[in-house]
Amino acid sequence: MKRKLFYISDRTGLTVEALGHSLVVQFDDVEFERVIIPYVDTVEKVEKVRARIDEAAEESGTQPIIFSSVVGDECRQILESSKGVVFDFFDAFIGPMEEVLGVKSSHTVGRSHGMGNGVGYQKWIDAVNYSLDNDDGLRPHKLNKADVVLIGVSRSGKTPTSLYLAMQFGICAANYPLSEEDIEMRSLPKVLRPHKGQLFGLTIDPEQLSKIRQERRPDSRYSSLKQCRSEVQQVEQLFRTEKIPYLNTTAMSVEEIAAGILLETGMKKRASL
Repeated sequence: MKRKLFYISDRTGLTVEALGHSLVVQFDDVEFERVIIPYVDTVEKVEKVRARIDEAAEESGTQPIIFSSVVGDECRQILESSKGVVFDFFDAFIGPMEEVLGVKSSHTVGRSHGMGNGVGYQKWIDAVNYSLDNDDGLRPHKLNKADVVLIGVSRSGKTPTSLYLAMQFGICAANYPLSEEDIEMRSLPKVLRPHKGQLFGLTIDPEQLSKIRQERRPDSRYSSLKQCRSEVQQVEQLFRTEKIPYLNTTAMSVEEIAAGILLETGMKKRASL
């Protein structure tokens, strides 16, 4: 089964895409053809989108599914008049919240991504810059400024997770790869010892690690299953010996890894857009 799927937003579309994705992944037997249309913030734009939805409905003979986070009442009404089925995230939650709180919402476009809180925005920028500057152990002398330092073997998910923590939660996340030389020492590298309380380990199944490394350095010792098994086994033993909390990232998305780290460490969201 195939179905046309529209993500419509008056801003970037990131939020509505994330919410919609969490729903559609539950339907394994449906192949969704996704269309993301951001910055639909005028009547003229939403009318063009409606025409596109109606055209898709005529071509496929089925109603396109529409996930929308458009705020403006007139724009939302135009979408509702299309030949698609609209799942309006704004309407689904704002109405009940207005009833519970006893006040009307502002219906302000782009409020969730605004820069009104200058202090919070600057903290978010600082966290992102910190994580970019402290990727892959580049500046170990700045680890004292980290909220968390991710450690693990090469290609275990440290870089995307540290950047996700910074971008989504305003957390200053550094990461440090444990090299073969570090692993052979069977103890924490000297540079990490003063920061033991900030460390969090990531590990991965050797088979998956080998596949990932094959894409980077095919048919090398670095990507061999034997080498991957040895590194993972020794690093996990190091985590246990040093009592460093860790997660196995094999079957986890970066969102799930980040959520697991926050749960294990008790860290809270520092800042956001």
